[in-house]
Amino acid sequence: MSVKKPFGLFEVTGIELEYMVVDRETLKASPTVDLLFKDVTGAITSDVERGDVDWSNELVAHVVELKTARPTEDIASFRRKFASEVSAIDTVLAKRGLMLLPTAAHPLFDPFTETVIWPHDNNDIYALYNRIFDCRGHGWSNLQSVHLNLPFANDTEFAKLHTAIRLLLPIIPALSASSPILDGKPTGHMDARMEAYLRHQERLPQLMGALIPEAVLNQEEYYREVFGPIGKALAPFDPDGIMDHQFANSRGAIARFDRNAIEIRVVDIQECPSADLAIAELIVETLKALVDERWASNYLQRAWHQNDLLSIFKEVIKAAGDTPITRKEFLLMFNMHREQATANELWKHIFHEVSHGMSTNAQASIMHILDHGCLARRILARTGAEPDPERIIAVYKELALCLREDRQLA
Repeated sequence: MSVKKPFGLFEVTGIELEYMVVDRETLKASPTVDLLFKDVTGAITSDVERGDVDWSNELVAHVVELKTARPTEDIASFRRKFASEVSAIDTVLAKRGLMLLPTAAHPLFDPFTETVIWPHDNNDIYALYNRIFDCRGHGWSNLQSVHLNLPFANDTEFAKLHTAIRLLLPIIPALSASSPILDGKPTGHMDARMEAYLRHQERLPQLMGALIPEAVLNQEEYYREVFGPIGKALAPFDPDGIMDHQFANSRGAIARFDRNAIEIRVVDIQECPSADLAIAELIVETLKALVDERWASNYLQRAWHQNDLLSIFKEVIKAAGDTPITRKEFLLMFNMHREQATANELWKHIFHEVSHGMSTNAQASIMHILDHGCLARRILARTGAEPDPERIIAVYKELALCLREDRQLA
């Protein structure tokens, strides 16, 4: 039997998009993804195969995930495929008076009363998480994201890719932040999802580390520095060995050696697939430039400590594109010769450098974000600083319409 050769750097990308199922009128979360899947397949299942895009569920019963069935060589080609699956799901949900809600956090969701853990496949893992952490919190059950999976063929490729991803993680929320409101109030964070995520595993800090991964360069080092402490921390809570250490790792980017990929997890989901895939294209093109050492050597990229990168990340999840980046040596990593710049100015610079590798549609979507602000900023422009629930519902219904029509919020 021949062993399948792993994909090399940037040959393919795996993409996952998460959405909440809600009531069409009240926007109340509906823990009925199992019924959605049963309506389509005739049986309760955790996965629905649909050709190029599969549907699945993880952890909570109100979230559905759409994902590339196989990693794709052409991100742009999935714009219509994802939009088509959103439409298919919407048609089924409409019969129950339900719909999909975009953005990374439901603005009115109460995780302490509305969370329902997925009771079907993999429930033993989810039940273990619930026992350890109590998953009734925004950082567990109200965080819809985009996951990007990028391959590496060997340790050399892993080192280059992991180093580049670490450096880029702090500024990704400047583009993607879409979660400014929790519990009916603006939180002061454009990316409240990531702010909640940073705190959701405080009981076992080894699982997340500093969110920004350590500067490890090969599989052996990763197992020693990352998986080792995770295993030790989990052992007293998991005597039956239910949990896979790769599954328990909750850094902002995680190595998946079982499939020779690194998964990026700090991207808030947008209002439509076009915007999600545009951000994915820009991230991939930027990582290509970093891996190719176009702006700074791999050695200089690697020198950044995770705590220094985390401090930038924490500022960016607050103010997104308006964040002042005052570390000129960080700007130099992207060939920006300035004493300081906002995160938005840095992204405009990066976009100018790498946009030639992106599809026309993706370029237009990114320009919309860079010109009008991240989605969180645009949401707050609609709701105002002290919105009532009716105003919030009206704005988020408009976002649900953006999702159905695959268009960006103006």
